[in-house]
Amino acid sequence: MVRIPYDVEQRDEPRMGLIVLQADETIENDLRRLVPAAASLHVSRVPSGHEVTPETLSEMRNHIGQSARLLPDSARFDVVGYGCTSGTSVIGVKTIADLVHGGATTLAVTEPVSALIAACKHLGVSRLAFLSPYVAEVSSRMRTVLADNGIETPVFGSFETAEESIVARITGASAARAAVDLAVDPAVEAVFVSCTNLRTLDIIADVEEQTGKPVLSSNQVLAWQMCRLSGLATTTNGVGKLFSA
Repeated sequence: MVRIPYDVEQRDEPRMGLIVLQADETIENDLRRLVPAAASLHVSRVPSGHEVTPETLSEMRNHIGQSARLLPDSARFDVVGYGCTSGTSVIGVKTIADLVHGGATTLAVTEPVSALIAACKHLGVSRLAFLSPYVAEVSSRMRTVLADNGIETPVFGSFETAEESIVARITGASAARAAVDLAVDPAVEAVFVSCTNLRTLDIIADVEEQTGKPVLSSNQVLAWQMCRLSGLATTTNGVGKLFSA
């Protein structure tokens, strides 16, 4: 055998980690579209139920730490995102941050709820039309969390399904039509389309054009916040008014 020499490079690009629900078929592709090529994105999965209920969402707290430990342990991350909007509202922002920090070496932790709150502050909006795929109990919890953080949802609509496999297959046309109907109400300044498993990126620009209002979605705000926390510009590679503001 010939022992062949090699060089080792110093890697200094921004590093992001992402914890994706086992049942989620959408978020990973969305974030790879939104995160600049200058960053590296590493993905781990967390066990999750086939249905979205308060019980299945709460159960994830028992696995988030282990999922964070399955990210490359040689990497020091700028940010790790937990990819579940409803799960965050049930488990809690601080608990998720503590669990992820316990499993991975990262400067920051975020999730769609904190990202949405930050995006609303950035855009100067506090009244959202809220579109959800969730059953009533899950949607209600999410709206309460937003209200506790100064964001009202006076207009609300839901597809009322608990099955993740169905959520991932709701058409963009259905989501766009519902978002436009909700956003037209003068009581709201923007529309939020919730759920990381719902396909939203390709409808944002069209809904914004039809309504004249910013459109936010779970994966869009999460990617935006992860970029900001990694020191990356968000004005050239994103979707919607949020990424250009």
